[in-house]
Amino acid sequence: MAKPPNTLFLRVGMLALATIALAIGFILYLTAGQFGRQSDYFETYVGESIVGLDVGASVRFRGVQIGRVTEISLAAAIYDMPESHANRAAMQLVVIRFAVERAVARITSLDDMIAAGLRTRIASQGITGVTYLEIDILDPRRYPPIQVPWKPRYDHVPAVPSTITQVTSAAEQILRRLEALDIEALVNNAAGLMADLRRQVNGGEVAIALREASETLTELRAEIRKARFEDTAAELRDAIHHLGEAGRSTQELMSSREVRDALARIPAAVTALEQTLRTARGTTADLQADLSPLMRDLRSSVANLRDTTEALRRNPSQTLLGAPPPPPNRERR
Repeated sequence: MAKPPNTLFLRVGMLALATIALAIGFILYLTAGQFGRQSDYFETYVGESIVGLDVGASVRFRGVQIGRVTEISLAAAIYDMPESHANRAAMQLVVIRFAVERAVARITSLDDMIAAGLRTRIASQGITGVTYLEIDILDPRRYPPIQVPWKPRYDHVPAVPSTITQVTSAAEQILRRLEALDIEALVNNAAGLMADLRRQVNGGEVAIALREASETLTELRAEIRKARFEDTAAELRDAIHHLGEAGRSTQELMSSREVRDALARIPAAVTALEQTLRTARGTTADLQADLSPLMRDLRSSVANLRDTTEALRRNPSQTLLGAPPPPPNRERR
């Protein structure tokens, strides 16, 4: 018995709706909710293997996810450049284009940020090995931007080699330097040096120096044995003993009664000495007060005697035979 047509159409419609819902969910999963979000698009050029980096991989700035990789291709497939020796290395680069969400990381002045060291590189996440595109600020002098012979379709962010590539390059350089070394010549030189050293130790200047050092040590040991260190130590012990006895004698003297009495009388003697000094100072002041008038009178007498002597020297007859001085004027009543 055939089923009604309405039921068949309903099932076909439900299957179509489920297919459409699954397709929308798959698209939303791939885009990780990018609908309705504004992004800025950039591109970078890598000169190494990008195994593990696919479209949709994370773009992170110091561990923070800020976008996703949108396109990966070779430069020769995107940019049509003439085949030449100068363009050969540039056409072998890998072009990686990525989108950065404006709400997460706003890049306003790309040229200034590139001049400050904005660079991209391939990185891996821990043990899982998930590869992503990392953006970081590095030394611009160590990693200068590269020049390409085409005009980038999007803003160009310079790239630097990944950490694994740098380690591999350093190891390769070390190996090349080791290969350039003449190992056989180094071994021969080392063998010759060892032979020369052996000859010097056996019979050369080194052997003479060793013998002289041994003889010097032997003589020094003999002189040390001849020295009478026991007598010196005994004398030192005696000196220490006498010093201890002198200290004990001094302590006994200081603790005797006579010394204590003498020390007790010292403050009284100091007080009496101060009183004596004060009395002598007072007597000196009195004597100075009494002598001051006498000194003035003596000074006046000496001055008069000087005047008389000067008059006798100038006019002795007038001084000896002259008339007496006139009497003093008396007041009339």
